[in-house]
Amino acid sequence: MPKMRAAQIARPGGSFEIVEREIPSPAAGWVRIKVQACGICHSDSLVKEGHWPGIEYPRVPGHELVGVVDAVGAGVTQWQPGQRVGVGWHGGHCGECDACRHGDFFGCTVALKVTGISFDGGYADYVVAPSIAVAHVPEGLSAVEAAPLMCAGITTYNALRNSGARAGDLVGVLGLGGLGHLGVQYAVKMGFRTVGIARGQDKAALALKLGAHHYIDSQTQDPAAELQKLGGAKLILATVTVGEAMSAVQGGLGLNGTLLIVGAAQSLTISPLVLILGQRSVKGWYSGTAADSQDTLKFSVLSGVRSMNEVYPLEKVAEAYERMESGKARFRVVLTMGQ
Repeated sequence: MPKMRAAQIARPGGSFEIVEREIPSPAAGWVRIKVQACGICHSDSLVKEGHWPGIEYPRVPGHELVGVVDAVGAGVTQWQPGQRVGVGWHGGHCGECDACRHGDFFGCTVALKVTGISFDGGYADYVVAPSIAVAHVPEGLSAVEAAPLMCAGITTYNALRNSGARAGDLVGVLGLGGLGHLGVQYAVKMGFRTVGIARGQDKAALALKLGAHHYIDSQTQDPAAELQKLGGAKLILATVTVGEAMSAVQGGLGLNGTLLIVGAAQSLTISPLVLILGQRSVKGWYSGTAADSQDTLKFSVLSGVRSMNEVYPLEKVAEAYERMESGKARFRVVLTMGQ
């Protein structure tokens, strides 16, 4: 049988092992993809360290994968070999439970799947995925450019477009890392008066390069006060993973403003008075489905939004993962398969 390489984790807290496996055949309703690139996301630590309950090992992480359809299972009609596709965090849903019937596929209570957690992900030469989780990748994006948009891109783009903010509104993006550097670009291209917020004056040049109209150094300035000087934010997209930083900006929301959280902080402190007196709110946002991924990719091609990436071959997966974990990567880390 033909073989493929896969970077697996054999047990919680284990090291990456590059192993040879048989190339899997797609089951009914599934698609096999020859992977060209796969982003490394901080959420992959859920697999690496075993923090997601019920993971079966060995497991291959990776939920920012892009490649070409190689084969399709029985009953698959919407995908054909040779098509450029990608798969993100959302790996499928049942379509029949109450949540799915209301269109809230992220809340599926019967068959919710997460790529690289519920089934093997993209740190491999090939992957099989439910056809419902597959998104078309348009021309105009290379595999390396498209891969990070399957998670970091869709998360920020989809959150912003569903936030209720309108062109011309003041929108803050807290954090200029892997999520935030994309969030600033999307916010600018959507017509928002965009404010980059991060620690250190050295980030100012980056914020302006990405298109931000203003920059706030939260290390030397009070970000809430500075946002109020600009009129108060309709929306603050919180991409950081530090609750204290999120708490520090809440007072910068304008009337009816929203603190929209996409960074997985352990906890944060919110003032009820801040919420009550300004009818403000705090909300979380789930990334999105394959259809949302397609919209993200199309908008990125149309508007010129691109991720800034560091690229490693699959055989250097351990080094690439450590680079992501160090927080020093600028700004996403992407594996290429070289096949």
